[in-house]
Amino acid sequence: MVTIMKTVGILIKRNIKLYFKDRGMFFTSLITPMILLVLYATFLGNVYWDSFVSGLPEGMSVPGDVIEGLVAGQLISSLLAVSCITVAFCSNFLMVQDRANGSIKDLMISPVASSKLSVSYYIATLSSTFIISLAAMALCLVYAFTTAWYMSAADVLFLLADIALLVLFGTALSSVINFFLSTQGQISAVGSIVSAGYGFICGAYMPVSSFGNGMQKLVSFLPGTYGTSLVRNHALRGVLDEMESIGIPRDAIDSFRDTLDCNVYFFGKSVSISAMFIILAASAVLLAAVYILLNKFKKKI
Repeated sequence: MVTIMKTVGILIKRNIKLYFKDRGMFFTSLITPMILLVLYATFLGNVYWDSFVSGLPEGMSVPGDVIEGLVAGQLISSLLAVSCITVAFCSNFLMVQDRANGSIKDLMISPVASSKLSVSYYIATLSSTFIISLAAMALCLVYAFTTAWYMSAADVLFLLADIALLVLFGTALSSVINFFLSTQGQISAVGSIVSAGYGFICGAYMPVSSFGNGMQKLVSFLPGTYGTSLVRNHALRGVLDEMESIGIPRDAIDSFRDTLDCNVYFFGKSVSISAMFIILAASAVLLAAVYILLNKFKKKI
């Protein structure tokens, strides 16, 4: 047992080192959250500001810092909800690259069981993604602090828990999808699709509340929708409470929560935060189980 753990540990270190040494994969993973934050703040900040102001009750004004807090919360929650998944795919592409360049054959020739290889890829992806996601979270918190800070220590801890759960989900999802890839072309295609499409279907780029009724029902079946809502809730809880304390009507605040996807509905029924945690965690476990079964089935054939 000790020998097995030692072998797996060596493989995990090997995969993590290769990921961080590959400047293409590493810088793409690290720079993407930074670029998104700059783009969001530059091009979407004013759009979000105008949207929030227009959503206020007629004749009511709100301090600029509060609006800034809403904008910052939406920006950082959108970025983190997307980057935790896209970075997982980037770091997990090492598994596909080993197949594409033949490194996997060298590893298989050595006395290393395929199950150990699978576990090492999974844990290495999880570790690398979590490191990059923590860096992205730190960057987002700095941005929020320099604009308008309304988050409590508990909010930050819950945000960290959200990110950990999203990383688990992203690692499991990328492992299942990347299991079927074997060429550089497939890596590029899947990377482009995930980068461009995931943010839309999870409600990060466009709130689910802005979708048509049919699309809202469709995305309510996707775990990523609830991951985005979790991050939204904990990034925006403080500023929404501040709005209530300065006299904004409860109905208006509830409208903001609906618009921002803090409230998510499954066929008309509101989904609680605890239920969102369970859905995302269960999805991560289910996908991890699928990944294990895929490797066992491949070994048999």
